[in-house]
Amino acid sequence: MGTALITGASAGLGLEFAWQLATARHDLVLVARDEARLDLLAGQLRAAAGVHVEVLPADLSVPDDVARVASRLAVSAPEERPVGLLVNNAGYGQRQRFVTGDLDRELAALDVMVRAVLELSRAAAEQMVGRGRGAILNVASVAALMAGGTYSAHKAWVRTFTEGLAVELTGTGVTATALCPGFVHTEFHERAEMRVDGYPEIAWLSADAVVARALADVRRGVVISTPSLRYTLASGLLRALPRRAVRALEGGRRGRR
Repeated sequence: MGTALITGASAGLGLEFAWQLATARHDLVLVARDEARLDLLAGQLRAAAGVHVEVLPADLSVPDDVARVASRLAVSAPEERPVGLLVNNAGYGQRQRFVTGDLDRELAALDVMVRAVLELSRAAAEQMVGRGRGAILNVASVAALMAGGTYSAHKAWVRTFTEGLAVELTGTGVTATALCPGFVHTEFHERAEMRVDGYPEIAWLSADAVVARALADVRRGVVISTPSLRYTLASGLLRALPRRAVRALEGGRRGRR
C-alpha cells in the first residue's frame, strides 16, 4: 500500500494505526488538529521505524482544511508518494442531548465524521482507481446499529456509505472497509467526558487488537470489519432485534448514566 494517510492520528485508534503501519514499513501522512503532538509523534516514528512521515495539521470541521487534505490524497505521481491507504479515523463523542445541546457542536461533529469522510474518500478513490490499487478504511462503530443520538447516526452513515463505495469499487483494484468496533481502551471516552465505569471489563477491546484486525481485514478485502467474536455476535443480535427493542436498550443505557 506504500503511503498511508491517517486522520485523527495523534490519539486513540489513530495513534495505534500510525505505530502498526510504521512498524510494517509504511510511509505515513499524519492528520490531526494538534500540530505539536503530531510533530512529536512523527519524530518518534521516524526514529523507531525509519519511515518517511509527513505532518499535515488540519481541523476537519473546517472546509479549507479538508480541501488541503484532499489535495494531498489526489497526488498520484510516484515520486510524490501517492497514498495507497486512507484511514478515515477522526471522530469524537459528545456529552450532550441533541434538542438542548449546542447546535454548532453538532454541526462540527457532522462535518468531521460525515462530510470529511465523504470528501476524503472521494479524493482518495479517484487517485487510487486511476492507479489501479489502494484501500480506504473508514472507522464506524457498533453504535451504527444502535439509537445513540447523532453519534450513532454519523456512524450508521459511515457504515452504509462504505458498503456502497465497496460495491462501486468492485473490479477496480481498490477496496473499502468499514471498521465497527465496540468499546476500546483509548482516550475517546475521557475526552468526551463520558461515564463508562459501569461497563464490565469483558466489554472492552484493546486498541492494538482492534487495529491489527482492521488491517488484516483490509488486506483481505473485507467490507465490514467487526473486531472480536463478542462484538460480532452483538452486532448480529442488534440487526435481528426489532428497532423498538433497540430503542428501549438505548433508553435503558441513558437511564443508567
